[in-house]
Amino acid sequence: MENRDIIRVMLVDDHQMVRNGLATFLLVHDDLELVGEAGDGEEALRVFEETRPDVVLMDLKMPRMNGVEATRALVARAPQVCIIALTSFEDGDLVQKVLEAGASGYLLKDIGTDDLADAIRKAHAGKPALAAEATEALFRAARRGHRPGDDLTEREREVLALMVDGLTNPEIAEKLVVSATTVKTHVSNILSKLDVSTRTEAVSFALQHGLLKGDA
Repeated sequence: MENRDIIRVMLVDDHQMVRNGLATFLLVHDDLELVGEAGDGEEALRVFEETRPDVVLMDLKMPRMNGVEATRALVARAPQVCIIALTSFEDGDLVQKVLEAGASGYLLKDIGTDDLADAIRKAHAGKPALAAEATEALFRAARRGHRPGDDLTEREREVLALMVDGLTNPEIAEKLVVSATTVKTHVSNILSKLDVSTRTEAVSFALQHGLLKGDA
């Protein structure tokens, strides 16, 4: 196996058996290390502060605080954290909500172990990790109709506004006090959500459609 940096992983799921299975899976990958577990969103916030993982595998349907709420809270505390929603549910609205909350990916629990390991590495590298089923669910949700750009998160709107101002990725990273990798992910998400291919197109689209008026 090639040399890789150790990726610190935290598991959040209200089923102990699921956490046990995921913990066993992590043991067979030399570059993945389990640093914490939580049974619901509230516990996740506490354990996160104690362990500061690189990647969080987040269940969505949990008591007390669900995965969407926990994702939003964790991203607010640590914008650089990579959160992968890992769930049994294939729901377009749920996919959209957790991605808007700041998740880096959305995977179904029947994913193969090698694919899950690759998804964790992708998220850690700042790349989105979406199951094909999740992408399809997002497409179905989008077809119900909304104004282009409505699904941009608050942080993505901030990044888009700075793109409109002509800032480069490193300049945006410095302005928002986040990593260049995080900015690159936001820019990629913006291009995808606006269905454009370049930064120039994204800026033009934002100006033509008034995406930043009064809500940036």
